[in-house]
Amino acid sequence: MRAIEISPPGGMENLRLIDKPAPPPPGAGEVLLQLKASSLNARDVGMANRPTDTPVIPFSDGCAVVEAVGPGVNLVKAGDRVSTLFYPNWLDGQLTAEKRAGPLGGSVGAAVEQLILPQTAVAKVPDHLSDHQVATLACAAVTAWHALVVAASAQAGQTVVLQGTGGVSIFALQFAKALGCRTIITSSSAAKLDRAKALGATHCINYLETPEWSKEVRRLTEGRGSDVVIEVGGAGTLQESLRATAIGGAIAIVGVLTGAQEALPIPTVMGNVIKLQGVTVGSREMFADMCRTIEEHRIEPVVDSVFALTDFADAFAAMKSGDRFGKIVVDYRR
Repeated sequence: MRAIEISPPGGMENLRLIDKPAPPPPGAGEVLLQLKASSLNARDVGMANRPTDTPVIPFSDGCAVVEAVGPGVNLVKAGDRVSTLFYPNWLDGQLTAEKRAGPLGGSVGAAVEQLILPQTAVAKVPDHLSDHQVATLACAAVTAWHALVVAASAQAGQTVVLQGTGGVSIFALQFAKALGCRTIITSSSAAKLDRAKALGATHCINYLETPEWSKEVRRLTEGRGSDVVIEVGGAGTLQESLRATAIGGAIAIVGVLTGAQEALPIPTVMGNVIKLQGVTVGSREMFADMCRTIEEHRIEPVVDSVFALTDFADAFAAMKSGDRFGKIVVDYRR
């Protein structure tokens, strides 16, 4: 079977398509998956560029069909269409070191045509979604759900600020609309802002034209500020996010695309009672709750482009460029 592997010592130049032996039959509590498609995340590009002493199989997101189940499996059955889950051990509740162990996309990853996983590492998905759309759910969608619904407790009528038009931000836009929130989205591209508007964004801000976009957020909210900010930029955007956040508001930090280190203005956080919450993907329970909302509101994940497995290098290049709206998918049947 075919697989994408990052070979030692790492680096994009050591990213290649290889042949691997087919897996054995699933054991107790395990399922055998036939992968249909996967989507890329920023983490996959980071993994490809990171030095490694052992082979790495990228991708945490996968749409698959259950080919066979081992003894004791009761969560899924052969023939079910499922998504892989980022944290196989985080079923519910608060994250712990034990629940965080063994995320998909490392020594074990979804960039293979067949894969054996514990039954807790997969979950059923809404029927109305295509295979490509299912392949976008495991990381970006759950991260957006965790940030917006769990961490920030967004409610109908509140204002939510979203940064950029990558996978997490677009999912958060769709979820916020389903919740009845008012949304403000930022981007440097007028064309992408037009697409965000078509998806239901209430207001759009071009941050190249308005670099101090927090002032525009304040103007649009009659000086109050945003109840929730989904922070994906990190060092380059955190200060503006703090200035844009209302008293008692929440900032869910899900990414560091513009830098990982930034001085924190503690008096601002204290004086405005701002909640800063770090977010890392989510649990199986969050995935199930998210899928119910996707099904109820007939939400359609946004796929930017689809690449054949043999064109995986082009998919990585597209992901690295940042010139996308929604998710980049690799189809294993092509």
